[in-house]
Parts: sequence; C-alpha cells; structure tokens
Amino acid sequence: MRSFEYTRAESTGAATRDAATGGTFIAGGTNLLDLMKLEVMAPEALIDINRLDLNQIEGTEDGGLRIGALVTNSDLANDSRVRRNWPVLSRALLAGASGQLRNKATTGGNLLQRTRCLYFYDRAMPCNKRAPGSGCAARDGFNRILAVLGTSEHCIATHPSDMAVAMRALGAEAETLKEDGTTRRLTLEELYLLPGDRPDRETVLEPGELITAVVLPAPVRARQTYRKVRDRASYAFALVSVAGIVAMENGRITKANLAFGGLAPKPWRDAAVEELLTGEAPSDALFNRAADLLLADAQGFGGNDFKLPLTRRTLVSVLTELTQEARI
Repeated sequence: MRSFEYTRAESTGAATRDAATGGTFIAGGTNLLDLMKLEVMAPEALIDINRLDLNQIEGTEDGGLRIGALVTNSDLANDSRVRRNWPVLSRALLAGASGQLRNKATTGGNLLQRTRCLYFYDRAMPCNKRAPGSGCAARDGFNRILAVLGTSEHCIATHPSDMAVAMRALGAEAETLKEDGTTRRLTLEELYLLPGDRPDRETVLEPGELITAVVLPAPVRARQTYRKVRDRASYAFALVSVAGIVAMENGRITKANLAFGGLAPKPWRDAAVEELLTGEAPSDALFNRAADLLLADAQGFGGNDFKLPLTRRTLVSVLTELTQEARI
C-alpha cells in the first residue's frame, strides 16, 4: 500500500472541500482498503467521514424513510420499520457479504462499491475501468460473473451491490452535497452510468460530492421479495438477483417493480417489462413474455451465457411466488 494523507472530517463542508482537491472519502472501508492494498486505487489522501452526523434513520413527512449515508448495513437490515414496510431491502442486505462486513459497511459506501471483475483487480491485465484505453480482458477471458445487459465493447463489468438492487426496485433517491454547498437528489437511474466508452466513470457524482442520505418513498401495499442466485449459500456475489414488488387487485397485477443484480454495470430496471405485466392476470405465459422482453438485448460472452436461461427461470419463479395467492 502506498503512503497517503489521512484527515478526519469534522463537518460535511470540510469533507467535501478536502475531497474536491483530490481526496477520497472513507467510512467502513470494506471495499476501498482492499483496492488500496492491491494498488488498484491509490488515493493521495483519505477523508474519514465517520464522525459526521449521518448515521440516523428517520421517518419523512410523506411516510417514507431517510437513511443517513453512515448507517451500517446491519443496522439498516434490522431496523423494525425496514423489516415491516420495506422487507425487500432487509432481505437484500442480509443476503450480502458476512455479518462482520455488514457491521462495518455503510449505506453510502454500499452504493458506490466497485466491481468484482477479476481483471479490474489484477493490475497485470488490461482493464478500461482501472486503466482507460488499456482494453477489456474480460470479454474473451473468464467472465462467468459478468454482465449480459448494458455492456459496451469497452467493459462488461457488473455492479456488485445487493442493497442497490432493492433500492432501485423501491424507487429510492440519493441526497448529495457538493463542494460549493449545493445539494441535489438523484434517482439511482440518474446516479449510475453505463460504461459506454468511459467505463472508468461509474456515477455522475462530481469531485468532492458526498452522498449524505438515501430516501425511500412511502411503502405501498404489495408483496415483496429478494431472490439471489449465487455459487454458494453465503459470502458470494449474485450471478442473478431479482428484487420484486408486486401488487394485485381482482386477480390482476396492478403494480410490478422489478430490479435485477448480477446482470449489468448498474442495478437494472426495465420499464417496458413492468408495463407489460401491469393490468394482466398472472400466468406462466405472461412471465415468459416478460423474460423475453427483459433479455431481448442481452448478450453473453461465452463464460456467462448461462445467465440468460438462469435469469428467465429466476424471474418466472419470483413472479410466481409474488402472485401465488391470485393463482390458487
């Protein structure tokens, strides 16, 4: 690990100013420290934000929830309000990492964790995300865990977060603070960038911009679930995951929010698939049509071709679970 400067931020303003001049925020450090040890990332300065007052979970006026960026994954997963009203989020959090890591990992850091592509971590191999213009070794290499949607010729990495998939299905928004003191609120669709020809740019955040909170909208009457398919039962990243929120009335689907992990460079949501399901009576034929639409532009790269039929089976299974009562 290379030498670096270390500063403890005493205010959000000080943190953003220091980061705007080249520093990197650190909270739990569960991903960043690994990347620094491997010299995949070599920040000149770390700004420790753990002393900032960003660790509260508070209700909002409209019945939603405001989650501070420093709330740990364990605290968020076990919050009684989350478990009762947003169970898909609790389940997604508990499906990720290990208990020890969840005790350290934070809400803001979870959203911004880097890909687990093997070539991103291996400095001896070309990777456009780590070293722009060097190439993408994953396309013709070992790509079992990598993306089949939203890719480009420059990158096929996946976003690793379980939490972000559930938050995408819930319609969560991230609150941020810029170096000049201005704030903004971003949907997760707006926050994340697809690789295109700049896979090194993963989000729209500007230098020094800090995620301060994530806001969940008010809960809706609907069934929720999180399904994660992986190589082993714990401490493994998703091959395919689905966060599903489905409401039914008179035997028909009135709401279908679906987000997918393990398939794309960001938590994936397809409005056309949700529109197809809405207003329809649940059936295997309908669910397979939804899978057809979701995978219409999907592309495997050899080692991850299996993800296409696996995604179909997982989506059909999740939708069947969420609509089972209407089909009895």
